[in-house]
Amino acid sequence: MHAHIARLQCGPRACAARTVSPVTLALMRQVNRFGTVFSLLGALIATAIAMGLVAAGLALPAIGAAGQATNGSIKLFNQIPSNIDMNPLAQQSRILAADGSVLATPFNQNRIVVPFDKISQNMKNAQVAIEDERFYQHGAIDSKGLLRAITSNVFSNGTQGASTLTQQYVKVMQQNQAINTGNEEAANRAVTQSGMEGYVRKLQQLKYAVTIEQKYTKDQILDGYLNLVYYGGQAYGVEAAARHYFGISAAELNLPQSAMLAGVVNEPGRLDPTTNPDEVLARRNVVLDKMYQQKMISYTQLVDAKKAPLGLKLTQVNSNSCANSKYAYFCYYVINWLQTQPALGKDPKSRLATLQSGGLTIKTSFDPKMADAIDKEIRKKVPQGNSEGIDSAGIIIQPGTGLVLASGQNTQYSNVAGPGKNAQNFTTDGEGYAYGSTAKMFTVVNALEAGWSPEKKMTVPSYNTTSSAGAPAHAFSSADFPGKCGLTPGTTWKLPNDAPYPPAGQKMSLKDATAQSVNTVFAEMVSQLGSCDVLKTTSKFGVESGTGQQIQSTAASITLGTSDVTPLDLTNAYATIAAGGKYCPPRPVVSISDSNGKKLPLSGTECKQLVSEKVAAETSEIFQSVITDPAGTTHGDILLNGNRPAAGKTGTEDGAKNIWFVGYTPQLATGIWVGHNKAPAPMKDITLAGQKYDGYVFAGDLAAPIWKNVMDAALKGKPIEYFQKPDGTTPKSKPAPKATASTPPPPTPVGPTGTYSPRTYSPRTTQPPVVPQATATRRTQAATPRVTVPRTVKPKATNKPKATSKPKATNRSKPTSTAKATTKPKPSGK
Repeated sequence: MHAHIARLQCGPRACAARTVSPVTLALMRQVNRFGTVFSLLGALIATAIAMGLVAAGLALPAIGAAGQATNGSIKLFNQIPSNIDMNPLAQQSRILAADGSVLATPFNQNRIVVPFDKISQNMKNAQVAIEDERFYQHGAIDSKGLLRAITSNVFSNGTQGASTLTQQYVKVMQQNQAINTGNEEAANRAVTQSGMEGYVRKLQQLKYAVTIEQKYTKDQILDGYLNLVYYGGQAYGVEAAARHYFGISAAELNLPQSAMLAGVVNEPGRLDPTTNPDEVLARRNVVLDKMYQQKMISYTQLVDAKKAPLGLKLTQVNSNSCANSKYAYFCYYVINWLQTQPALGKDPKSRLATLQSGGLTIKTSFDPKMADAIDKEIRKKVPQGNSEGIDSAGIIIQPGTGLVLASGQNTQYSNVAGPGKNAQNFTTDGEGYAYGSTAKMFTVVNALEAGWSPEKKMTVPSYNTTSSAGAPAHAFSSADFPGKCGLTPGTTWKLPNDAPYPPAGQKMSLKDATAQSVNTVFAEMVSQLGSCDVLKTTSKFGVESGTGQQIQSTAASITLGTSDVTPLDLTNAYATIAAGGKYCPPRPVVSISDSNGKKLPLSGTECKQLVSEKVAAETSEIFQSVITDPAGTTHGDILLNGNRPAAGKTGTEDGAKNIWFVGYTPQLATGIWVGHNKAPAPMKDITLAGQKYDGYVFAGDLAAPIWKNVMDAALKGKPIEYFQKPDGTTPKSKPAPKATASTPPPPTPVGPTGTYSPRTYSPRTTQPPVVPQATATRRTQAATPRVTVPRTVKPKATNKPKATSKPKATNRSKPTSTAKATTKPKPSGK
């Protein structure tokens, strides 16, 4: 018979060239159908014999049932691999905030796996009724269904499938696994239905179905199927489908809802309830009829269910992208950090795949209330999309853990650039920003580690030259800064101070020099300590360029923070001092659990004691003066509510291109940055939120008040904690921190040629680097000291405790938003 069929078969073109009668063509089609069916039947018979299913009702035809061909078929079938397991399904992961709220649900397939007892019986019955009514009676092969399909396919022009629900489950499972691994070719092969490849695929899936039936119960197989299949609308599995279409769980599905979902599985693309409701309704009723015929429901239930509308209550599927999260910037920071974790895979690509398909639960340290406070306070001072084009961002880190508690900025997340819109996280991404005199903390730490006393007196260097702008300055030479971290032989670094200028020869303690941020004193300190040693201290605190490289090894970079760093790294360095010298790498994640609830190990989270507790305590004592000293750079105006002890430092880049305040209490460390993200430009004579800033804007005028307001909000309701003393004791209470002034310098210092007006020059100086930097950044900053400015305009901080009898330093007046200040000199490093 097979030979006869071979003689009749021909390709499409050959057959088209012949002249045959309609009767002959019909006969040819019928014979072809017989050939195809019996070819498959032979394989299925062999399969049935191998599985011992003859007793289950599959009668074997006389032809070939006892011959060598049959034995060969059985041997061939037995050689087909049968090892297959019901592997974990790809399902969405969840990124959770500290309060348990969901930040995002990354997924490749929107699936939420639920146990069998969390799926309504209506749904189980409906799926079985329409897909495989004898599911609970047959094995891997339904003999009755097979014979019915053979009869239909031979004697009609249609094609009827004989696949059981288990076989369908195997097919979809193979396809799903191929898709998850990115193997599109394998995914297509899993559903091939024609030709020899189709028969081979069918036999392989039959063998797998046998294995599944032997290893798992019918309920387990049905549970796997209901959690696996696609129901349209980006919903994989019945739980995601129930939530999407009806806003309920799979356990709550009623009869008509269950019938609708069961009906769309066959063709989810065409049977879309939102675009094709009439066909979906008709298909649903077919399912209901099937359920009635199989005595799953009563006639009354059938009639009532058919009368019911579809009743959709669509819930949009959350995008797997962080872009739609309210806290998109932090969400992407979490995603990037997770891609560094070896527990999720061997490389960033495989780790991302695990995140998107592994059903992970990622618990972060993120506090939405703190984040909202950052956004609110920043935007009050630096509104989103302001006409000055000025950006701002803030970040809060928990000392002693490195956990990032919150971040925020004055932009909306968007991949389309525009006013107030940006896709960059200013606190963690990009090259970073010049950090000005916040760098002075590392000089102080290095000095204390070298044995210097906090009360050590430093002498203000002479004003032996003028800067390029005509300001009184001190000329440092390569003799002061030798070696690879110093000045090129034969060059000088003309460094000015900010007004009011401390007189040359004045003795200043470390505390006073820090509070007033005296540039030349700190340059002298770095010269004595060794600039390379101070650079090593900066680096060991984790402060590096935004590109991950060591900051520039020039005197200006080391002393006055002319390199670019991120708020994340800089704030975490200050958090290290707040934690008594214990350094913890910054991270956003508290724990990662797999789909079974097992905790996965976190990498790169180990803390270490970086400096002694004594050095950390002395550093905190010194930097508290920045906040409490009215003669300092914050004027004593940012004392925290309740006179809560705090320490910190201002930082203003040359020309007020970037301004900072980074400060801390024992509980929280917060960094605030203000500037232009894309193209740094001087912030001078600007208006923000109705506030006019005359002249240059200083850190104490803008960044520091934002810091105070953020900290007050974040610490509200938390107990007041005190810094450890150098002797190792920690007071439980102490007098409120009084605003006590250091000796304010006179308003008109003596320069090299006599009295000099502090308001007629721009003290930008240049210092050639020893070695040209290999990597260019977005700014030219090879050795130009970025320094700060005297503050003559600053909005008044609100809700601050009033210190009694606060002496104000000369030339530090604060005009209101309507009073115009005298022009401020260009900043030079505070």
